[in-house]
Amino acid sequence: MKYIEAPNEFLGKETSLFLAGGITGCPNWQQEVATALKDLPITLLNPRQKSFPIEDSTAALEQIKWEYRHLRKASAISFWFPHETLCPIVLYELGAWSMTDKPIFVGVHPDYQRKLDVEIQTSLVRPEVEIVYSLQDLVAQIINWLHS
Repeated sequence: MKYIEAPNEFLGKETSLFLAGGITGCPNWQQEVATALKDLPITLLNPRQKSFPIEDSTAALEQIKWEYRHLRKASAISFWFPHETLCPIVLYELGAWSMTDKPIFVGVHPDYQRKLDVEIQTSLVRPEVEIVYSLQDLVAQIINWLHS
């Protein structure tokens, strides 16, 4: 596995996966996914920075631009909705990328407050996407995709 964390740029052409999901106010689920995929031939694109420069007034703009570029560069996108936060940007990203044919993987914590909305909206637009309810099942979907 190769690992790219914002604000570093992904310049490669290899199979890559963008880790879309909660960043603020929730556990570092991205690290759990990275650990589970560490021995596989994939590049992970992680928007969650170890140390986000909150005092830098340009940091938010640069973060959004990084995510914009890397969502487009990624071969596939995984979405994780933790129960600790609503994740409005992730909902927006899921809506946008559901309207494409890019491979997506969707995981929702069972206690996520908008779980039903994610389920209904995703089933209407991308009925082939199986929503899962644990990080382990999300990782299993990604592994199956890599081996297909």
